[in-house]
Parts: sequence; C-alpha cells; structure tokens
Amino acid sequence: MAAQIIVAYRTPADPGAFDKYYFETHVPIAWKIPGLRKYHVSRGPIATPAGPSPYHLIATLTFDSVADIQKAFASPEGQAAAADVQKFATGGVEMNFFESGTI
Repeated sequence: MAAQIIVAYRTPADPGAFDKYYFETHVPIAWKIPGLRKYHVSRGPIATPAGPSPYHLIATLTFDSVADIQKAFASPEGQAAAADVQKFATGGVEMNFFESGTI
C-alpha cells in the first residue's frame, strides 16, 4: 500500500506566471518534504468527459502511508511547501489524501 495527496490547482489569473513559479520555485521546495516518494504532475490541458476542466494542473504526491503524509506536512519542510502555495495558486487549490492500492 501507499498513500497519495492529490493537489488540484484551479485555473490561475496568469497561467504563464503560475507555471514559471510552480516549476522553478515550488517544485524544488516540495521535493524537500520528508518521505515524498514520487511527484507526478499533469501535462497539457485537463479535460473531463463533459469538456474543459476548471483545473490548470493536478499534482499527485506519493508517500508510504497517511501517517507519513501527516508527519511530512507537520515538518518545517512540509509547512514551507504548504505556505508557498498561497504565493502562486491564485485560482484556488484543493488537496485530498488517501491510502491507495492496486486492485
């Protein structure tokens, strides 16, 4: 089993500025979060079966367990990553975390 956080960023006021900040500044900060095993991000437009999505980017961060996620975000590095989100996520952000497994 593993655990993931899905971070869904709604379309920001300036998508170009969002992308620049996200990849040049936020990603290096987030990679410092203790226990982070994988970091996947969406590429290109996000769509739904009904058409365009209100989301600009979706990130999936993988940890060993939900307890590890909780410890990670209680750490100084996790708190720094969480605080950094407010600097660029002008469209809003949703975070969900859960245990996962292959069936």
